[in-house]
Parts: sequence; C-alpha cells; structure tokens
Amino acid sequence: MCRWIAYSGTPVLLSRVLFQPEHSLIDQSLHSRMGVETTNGDGFGVGWYPQEGADPAVLRDVGPAWNNRNLQEIAHHTRSGLFFGHIRASTGTAVQQSNCHPFRHGRWLWMHNGLISEFRRIRRQLALAVDPERFADIEGSTDSEVMFHLALTFGLTDDPPGAVARMAGFVETTAQEHGIAHPLQMTIAVSDGRRIWAFRYSSEGRSRSLYVTTRIEALRALHPEVWFLHELSDETRLVVSEPLGGMVGAWNEVPESSYGVIEPGGGTLHDFRPAYAAGRTA
Repeated sequence: MCRWIAYSGTPVLLSRVLFQPEHSLIDQSLHSRMGVETTNGDGFGVGWYPQEGADPAVLRDVGPAWNNRNLQEIAHHTRSGLFFGHIRASTGTAVQQSNCHPFRHGRWLWMHNGLISEFRRIRRQLALAVDPERFADIEGSTDSEVMFHLALTFGLTDDPPGAVARMAGFVETTAQEHGIAHPLQMTIAVSDGRRIWAFRYSSEGRSRSLYVTTRIEALRALHPEVWFLHELSDETRLVVSEPLGGMVGAWNEVPESSYGVIEPGGGTLHDFRPAYAAGRTA
C-alpha cells in the first residue's frame, strides 16, 4: 500500500510538513506504523499549487523519498498553501515514474492508498469505460490512475463526491460480475486547488487508516507552548494516512465510509456510499 498527506492552509515550506514532524511522511517511507508495509520505497511524488487559481506543479520519481536530493531541494525552497505528498508501496504494478502519485489533470490532483483486488482480471473492462477522449492520458499501469480517469469520466470536475461514488460503484459491480469479493480498498485525496476532498471507503468495511487534524484554535489552547501553531491560520488542516507525531489531541480518525471537504471557511464531514448504475448492485 502507500502513505499520503494533504495540506491546506497558511502557505508554508513543503519541508515543514514533509520532513520536520517527528513521524513525517519521509520517516513513514522507512518506518510506517499503520500501513500494510513498514517500508514505502517504490517511488514518491509531491504536487503543489504555486498560488490560488494556478495549475499544480508535480514532482515524481521512482526512488525512495528518504534520500532524494531533488525532493529535499524543492521542499526547502517551495512554499504553498495547498499541496499533496505521497510515498508508494507497489501492489504489483511496475516501479516507474508514470505509476507514482499524485496524478494530475488540468488543475486537479489525485492520490490513492489501497487497491482494486485482482485488478489484472478486470483492468480492460474498467479502462474501456474511460471517456475515449481521456483514455490516451493514462500513462501508467496502476489501478489508482484508472480510478482517477473513471472519476473524471463520471463527472469529477463538476461533482467530486458524486463522481467518486459512481467510480466506486462501477468498480464494485464490475468485480462482482467476475466473482471478486471485496474488490475496493481506498483512501483518496483529490483537489481543484481551492478545496480538498478526502475519502475513506472499502468494500469490506475495513478501510486503511486516515486522520485529520483538530481545529488549530483548539490545538493552540491545548498546546500554547508549541510556537508554530501560532503561525497557522484557523483554517489550516492536514489529512494524513497516519499521524505525523504524538501531540495529544491533534489527530482525529476519519470515520469508516465517509468523506470530508476542506475549503476556505472550514470543513465538513459526510457519509460515503458507492453509487450504482440503474439495475446494477454490488
């Protein structure tokens, strides 16, 4: 599987989030505590928005994140108010740059932790459902990228929650036709540069871990001695595969089968269920 983080709030150097915390994403690439694998060294990626309204920049590489000098250079010199970070542990597809997250389409970023069970058996059927105008944009061989392009096909740019629900429903019903039980395991982050949607769902109801930070004003009250909290806006949030440190009261588990929206002015939490086409059930 993989580990990821999504940050929204006061513009900060990427290194402040990627490298500096006690159990940072870089530390998790070697010492994950809650993932399926302890080591996540099959590539990494960061995607960031230079400013609101701009398309995102992306850096991806096949090497491990813990010793990549280009990542260190960029992270210590790039400031952003919305960015993604992802470290990869392959579930069977090749270790290559086009398989590293986050994936990008215009202003949209997408990253995923999890898998489609027995993806090879249903890959062709899933891929053929992608809008023909988008099909050529699939560069790699992962289930994650096919999920992204299915969501784009099902209306991601207009209705992210609905598109992800339709994507999940299509994957489950397609897998059911091939006798595949519990096909979908996913935590997903997607952004348009202004908002972040974060999803936690699995077909068997035992999803991979996902956490969101407590409101910053509450953290300041709990930890007035932590100086950097006073530099962050009240709207600043982090969504992570696993907590970045042991600060008491900082991390809240995202409920099973739910999704959150982080946007200027706050955030909201909603139930998530796959949406199935008429006449089809999982």
